[in-house]
Amino acid sequence: MHRYRTHTCGALRPSDVGGSVRLSGWCHRIRDHGGVLFIDLRDHYGLTQCVIDTDSKAFKAAETARSEWVIRIDGRVRTRPGGTENAELPTGAIEVYIDDLEVLGPAGELPLQVFGDQEYPEETRLKYRFLDLRREKLHANIMKRGAIIDSLRRRMREGGFFEFQTPILTASSPEGARDYLVPSRVHPGKFYALPQAPQQFKQLTMIAGFDRYFQIAPCFRDEDARADRSPGEFYQLDIEMSFVTQEDVFQAVEPVLRGVFEEFAAAKRVTKEFPRITYADAMLKYGVDKPDLRNPLIIADVTDEFGEDAVEFKAFKGVIKSGGVVRAIPATGAAGQPRSFFDKLNDWARSEGAPGLGYIVFEEEGGALTGKGPIAKFIPADIQARIAQKAGAKAGDAVFFAAGTEAKAAGLAGKARIRIGDELGLSDKDQFAFCWVVDFPMYEWNEDEKRIDFSHNPFSMPNFEREEFLALGEEDSEKILGIKAFQYDIVCNGIELSSGAIRNHRPDVMEKAFSIAGYGREVLEEKFGGMLNALRLGAPPHGGIAPGVDRIVMLLCEEPNIREVVLYPMNQRAEDLMMGAPAEVTPKQLRELHIRLNLPEKKG
Repeated sequence: MHRYRTHTCGALRPSDVGGSVRLSGWCHRIRDHGGVLFIDLRDHYGLTQCVIDTDSKAFKAAETARSEWVIRIDGRVRTRPGGTENAELPTGAIEVYIDDLEVLGPAGELPLQVFGDQEYPEETRLKYRFLDLRREKLHANIMKRGAIIDSLRRRMREGGFFEFQTPILTASSPEGARDYLVPSRVHPGKFYALPQAPQQFKQLTMIAGFDRYFQIAPCFRDEDARADRSPGEFYQLDIEMSFVTQEDVFQAVEPVLRGVFEEFAAAKRVTKEFPRITYADAMLKYGVDKPDLRNPLIIADVTDEFGEDAVEFKAFKGVIKSGGVVRAIPATGAAGQPRSFFDKLNDWARSEGAPGLGYIVFEEEGGALTGKGPIAKFIPADIQARIAQKAGAKAGDAVFFAAGTEAKAAGLAGKARIRIGDELGLSDKDQFAFCWVVDFPMYEWNEDEKRIDFSHNPFSMPNFEREEFLALGEEDSEKILGIKAFQYDIVCNGIELSSGAIRNHRPDVMEKAFSIAGYGREVLEEKFGGMLNALRLGAPPHGGIAPGVDRIVMLLCEEPNIREVVLYPMNQRAEDLMMGAPAEVTPKQLRELHIRLNLPEKKG
């Protein structure tokens, strides 16, 4: 017989009744029924109910066992007594009568209980992550993560992609977030950096003549934590393709993501065809560049209506005169809501820094649509009708308004849209709603510095005729600000899974793109000389994307916090409470690295 087990704790079935078995695992729960002990024994594979009474020679040893002790038991499989079966357990029809018991690993007092669903402070959970991971839900999340990554790999290979590994120790990158730096012992005063992403390496792989690259890539960024972003490190499905258009990237990526979500989405529906939404439409209709399409409400622009001379609502007129806009957010069926519904939304808007949310409630009187509410009396009936038409509102609906600069009005309207949709139960949460956001602006006006600047990714190919682009001058600022980039985001349920782009593979176009944003050739050579040299030696058109693995798993596990799907996450201060990182090092280590510390003075 094997030293520790003949079966796992999830393997035994009625067909095993009468057999002698050996199991090893953790004491999940111990119940004392007065001379009879029930021990639920748990391992990675499942749970088996084990029973022992005073007739067993191992009873005294069993009495000493406590929660989370690791034990080995020998026993006989028998059918559970009638009425005590547990249909929720695969092993719920049988139990094991214990003949012998060995303690393999006793446990001290537990800082958190594994059995049950008791909540614990995040600090406790992260410090004792190995205990937290024994809990059923978190354990299942991590196993699901592994299965999702396996599925991603399989689907990528089926799509003709080959997996590559790019360096972890590389050069510091001047763009994006802060780098994690690694001092070199053999090159005093010089540093490696952990890659923020394998961006340059995957492009170089295309220039090297490989065609379809992918990697489950670790990325390292010294940035603050958020609910959907881990501090320090994260993983992405990194993809790059040669000789492709934007549409080719979409056709390669959509089946992979759709397939994975269909495989792991349980009963939820998954978008069959991912709609393409322009950046401009996303900002107008949804108030954000990562729209949640589970919500059916569409924002409308009603600046012209409130700008009419006949409208007497001065608050919005002042906004419009100063260059602002007015957005309308429909609220389907809201006319039947109590006054408190509208007051709560106004209070919420004030908490967001806005004066409030003006609104009109539409009813039908005498066969005509009539608006009521605090601001309705300032708006003539015909203009109310135009507002209702633009917002898609009918009798029984309400329309809320957000006013301000284009960015502020969009931001408030976008948040209000989500809140209203949730409050009224309009959002269909039983789906994974994907979309592509396309046609991002290449440039934007930097009001503080009074100059043109890059809007998003400076290395995207501009969607503009090459010769015409190279001929652009300072007098063409309006035309420049209208240039779109071959850049795209993939969004699911309002969460950005990834940004991607068709890369700028032409050195002359890249030099021009940077010069428009005020960066001379010497700056480009200094910061990106290696990439430029590669592009000058025969670079194919190429593009890619890198969906975030952690966010994909978070969505499929229906977890609001990314730390629930990461094996060993840091806390929000980028600390590993379990291993004690970051930590001080010895003076000897610092000397070997030729480093002298210059620490800030301690306050107080």
